[in-house]
Amino acid sequence: MKFWRKVFAIVRKDVISELRSREVIIAVLVFALLAVLIFNFAFDTNQSGAVAAVPGIIWVTFAFAGTLSLNRAFITERESGCMEALLMSPIDRESIFVAKAIDSLIFMLPVEILVLWIIQVLFNVPAITWPIIVITLLTTIGFSTVGTLFAAMAVNTRARELVLPILFLPVISPLIISAVKATTVALNGGAWGDMMQWLEIIGGFDIIFVTASYLVFDFVVEE
Repeated sequence: MKFWRKVFAIVRKDVISELRSREVIIAVLVFALLAVLIFNFAFDTNQSGAVAAVPGIIWVTFAFAGTLSLNRAFITERESGCMEALLMSPIDRESIFVAKAIDSLIFMLPVEILVLWIIQVLFNVPAITWPIIVITLLTTIGFSTVGTLFAAMAVNTRARELVLPILFLPVISPLIISAVKATTVALNGGAWGDMMQWLEIIGGFDIIFVTASYLVFDFVVEE
C-alpha cells in the first residue's frame, strides 16, 4: 500500500501540474488532429482503399503523438530542477517509473479516443468498437511504459527531442505493427479468434518489456 500511495502522490502532482499548464495535452491533441486531417486530404474517403489505409493512419498518428507526449515526461522535471529533488526524495525509483508510466497513459488515452472518433467521422469506418478499444488499450500500456524508460534515458542528452524517437521507435515497432494488423482485422469485421495471434504478440510484448523496463529503470536514472 505504501508503494501505491507514493505512486499516486506523484501521479496527482503531475496531473495537477498538467491541468494548470495544459502543455502536453494541447500539443499532443493539436499534433494528432493535424495528422488525421492531412491523411484525410491525402486519401479519397469514398474509395474502399481508404479503409485499408485507416489502421496505418491510426497507429502512425498514435505513435508520433505518443512520442511527443513521452518527450515531456521528464523534460519538465529536468527544466524546473525537480528531477534531482525527486530522485533524492525518500521514494524508491520504481515508484517514480510506475507513476510516470501511468501519467503517460492518462494523457494518451483521451487523445486516442478523440482521434478514433474523428477518424470514424471523416473516413466513415467503425473505429470505435470493443476490439479496437481493447487493441488500443493493450498497445498504449506497452507504448507508454517502455517509452517512459527511453524518455528517462534521453532526458540527459543534449538533443533529447531527437534521441527519444531514434532510440524508441525501432524497439516499439513490433508492437505498432501488431496493432496495425489487429486493427485491420477488427475494421474488416473479423472475429476475436482472427486477431488473437496479433493480440498474443501485443500481450507478450507488454509482459516482457514492461517487466524489463521496471527492473532497468533504477540503473537508467542513476547518476
